[in-house]
Amino acid sequence: MSLSRTPLYPLSLELNARMTEFSGWEMPVQYSGIKQEHQAVRRQAGMFDISHMGKFKLQGADLVDQLQGLVPSDLSRLQTGQAQYTVLLNLEGGIVDDLIVYYQGVDAEGQQQVFIIVNAATTDKDKAWLLAHLDQTQTMFQDVSRDKALIAVQGPEAVAKLQTLVQEDLAQVKRYWHLQGTILGKLAFLARTGYTGEDGFEVLVDPEVGQAVWRSLLDLGVTPCGLGARDTLRLEAAMALYGQDISDTTTPLEGGLGWLIHLDRKGTFIGRSVLEQQKQDGVKRRLVGLQMQGRHIARHNYPVLHQGKSVGIVTSGTLSPTLGYAIALAYVPTDLAKAGTSLEIEIRGKVYPAEVVKRPFYKAKK
Repeated sequence: MSLSRTPLYPLSLELNARMTEFSGWEMPVQYSGIKQEHQAVRRQAGMFDISHMGKFKLQGADLVDQLQGLVPSDLSRLQTGQAQYTVLLNLEGGIVDDLIVYYQGVDAEGQQQVFIIVNAATTDKDKAWLLAHLDQTQTMFQDVSRDKALIAVQGPEAVAKLQTLVQEDLAQVKRYWHLQGTILGKLAFLARTGYTGEDGFEVLVDPEVGQAVWRSLLDLGVTPCGLGARDTLRLEAAMALYGQDISDTTTPLEGGLGWLIHLDRKGTFIGRSVLEQQKQDGVKRRLVGLQMQGRHIARHNYPVLHQGKSVGIVTSGTLSPTLGYAIALAYVPTDLAKAGTSLEIEIRGKVYPAEVVKRPFYKAKK
């Protein structure tokens, strides 16, 4: 099967990026090197081609009320221009996907406008799930996943660099807010969101505009970054990766996403009864942060042990470029989830010490 390519694919080839298959797309895994790209985002500014992610435009008179029944977060409080990171849930309280809901207000005809960005690997699944649970006679659903370029510009200097190309004052856009603006004289959706633990924006534009923006950012000294650095950055910030750290068999309470659940502020939603029961009884396992005590790296699916007994599994792990030591996320029994708990990781038949630590591993200075 041939792989899909984003509008920025030719520009990655120009930069001699190393390409890889990712969720049916041919994507850059690195340009200059994962560590260099990672440090560029932490210290200056980096940019990512994330055009492969799923993008949905929704419209309807009671759209927010309908979406309220699909997520545990209270969307009714969103103001025009505000966004909410949340999760779609199944009947068992498991996570269908994590996503960002951008509320764009009400148009002249009284129709609520919502834009949703979902993971690339789950775009088709999410689309089917939403269409199955929304009233299609009352809702306009448009899949624009392949119609737009999406660039994430992240890092301490990201906003200043981007501002030189944007007409509107980006300093006025708060974290998890967005606007319809102008970049290089063309229309753009500009959201102060990201997946690196740093400040920055995600820029949604038409494909040809995306190519011009990418070239302009290159000229401004913004470092192009691939999926490799995106993964190490998000892991340092303890941001979940769908399909590894969270899935349709993990609930938000197990996955450390309890802050997304607003039981007291909203009514019925899919999976509510399961979450209410877990709130009452407590969860049996939790996703925790681990710091390895040596240089050995805990990788995805490595066993977690306690006093020689297997008690859990590593979901994500890497050698942190910023911190200089190995970090990981893992599911362990709740009674072993407290910071300071000593555990072991089995790596190729040998056992190495690790310690439960608070998340995130890294937090950007404000």
